[in-house]
Amino acid sequence: MSTSDKLFTGSIPEFYDRAMVPLIFEPYARDLAERAARLAPRTLLEVAAGTGVVTRALAAALPEQARIVATDLNQPMLDHAQTRMAHDPRISWRQADAQALPFEDARFDAVVCQFGAMFFPDRVGAYGQARRVMRPGGHFLFNVWSAIEENEFADAVTQALGRLFPADPPRFLARTPHGYHDADVIRADLHEAGFSDVSIDPLDAVSAASSAHAAAAAYCQGTPLRAEIEARGALEEATQIAADAIAQRFGQGEVRGRIRALVVVARKGDSQ
Repeated sequence: MSTSDKLFTGSIPEFYDRAMVPLIFEPYARDLAERAARLAPRTLLEVAAGTGVVTRALAAALPEQARIVATDLNQPMLDHAQTRMAHDPRISWRQADAQALPFEDARFDAVVCQFGAMFFPDRVGAYGQARRVMRPGGHFLFNVWSAIEENEFADAVTQALGRLFPADPPRFLARTPHGYHDADVIRADLHEAGFSDVSIDPLDAVSAASSAHAAAAAYCQGTPLRAEIEARGALEEATQIAADAIAQRFGQGEVRGRIRALVVVARKGDSQ
């Protein structure tokens, strides 16, 4: 993973929340929140909260007495998230590294993470931290993107940028968001972290944008892919090339493409 893969700074948090969240993240946020609500947690930790799409879904799904601690490594993302829900007394916000959680053992009934595991340099360590801070019988719920070929807009953008920069193609999307999609590897990592009860299921959804350009701009300008493109000095050109590729594949006007993720639920043993 490149160092720039984890940089959600500058204008990226606002663009990410305005463009990427409705494009691909909202249906999976609702799914995780609904799964968490069925477990009826009194206390819940969210790691890699980003701009708060899952936090907002959790706040809507959980009862009034539930308490949520939302964390992220990137303070600019957390700052943006707080602007949306600053007055909800059920939510506490804290900058934290998922690999070194600053919480005591067995504090939370559940831990939730949306599309963050792909960014953890030490996934086994992060999973072990999630398990440590959960009470016995608690649940760790998270999702990751499946292979890039199963996520049509991301695939189209990556292929288009490969043609624009054939000698040194930007590979952020394939390398990081879509780089951790082998269910057997995920299961093995969780087992190494101490989880024995693990389920992993694919979940399909539809990504829709008002235009091909809107979809391309979300990926090219609202994610760390932007840093890779700007290093090559062609942000607007790259965005337009990606938009043309999406339009050629999905048509003019509103565009719709398939997205797929893996939803993971790991349970901590009752006696652990």
